[in-house]
Amino acid sequence: MSKIAIMGAMPEEIEPLLAKVEDIKKVEYANNSYYEAKYKGKELVIAYSKIGKVFSSLTASTLLEKFSCDKLLFSGVAGAINPELKIGDLIIADKLCQHDLDISIFGHDFGFVPEGAKFVESDEGLRSIAKEVAKDNELTLIEGTIATGDQFVASNERKEFISKNFQADALEMEGASVAVVCDALNVPFFILRAISDTANDDAGMDFDEFMVSSAKISAAFILDMVEKID
Repeated sequence: MSKIAIMGAMPEEIEPLLAKVEDIKKVEYANNSYYEAKYKGKELVIAYSKIGKVFSSLTASTLLEKFSCDKLLFSGVAGAINPELKIGDLIIADKLCQHDLDISIFGHDFGFVPEGAKFVESDEGLRSIAKEVAKDNELTLIEGTIATGDQFVASNERKEFISKNFQADALEMEGASVAVVCDALNVPFFILRAISDTANDDAGMDFDEFMVSSAKISAAFILDMVEKID
């Protein structure tokens, strides 16, 4: 039977999931907690990684290698770059990049590392399921580029840099590192983010106010997807 990993970065991003699943078994491993559970007959392993690329890489690798998950869904929040995105809106990543990876001094593009890639594409089949869920629930879903970096962006200057160099629609702190892990291990993955702020000077205040409600929107959508995954 397929085993689906569901990840968030913070406790608030997985608490709405844990409230709806059954037969929860908590496993402590590598300084983190993993929750084996079931939802409508599907086997899940749920975890939050802690914030940032290093912790999310560790957690994604553990979900795939120790718990043998064969798909990974990420549920969380993000800051908007695309002006069409408002707080509470949903975006799915068709591709992801690392906006803070910079060896441009050697003539490379921002975000590129030798033997790597500037962008990593997510699984098209999982994106198709997401579009079905959005249609069923009459939700607007934007598909676009998500940029990841080890910094909470709350500056128009940085936001413009990421928009110019990556044509990104949203930014966060874990998605691209999870993408690199899944791509290397040949595991289909999907990144969903609900907008919690607009990455400008008010981002910190907006994030504090809207993070929990946005995380609930993202989590509910992910569980609707789980139902449709074969």
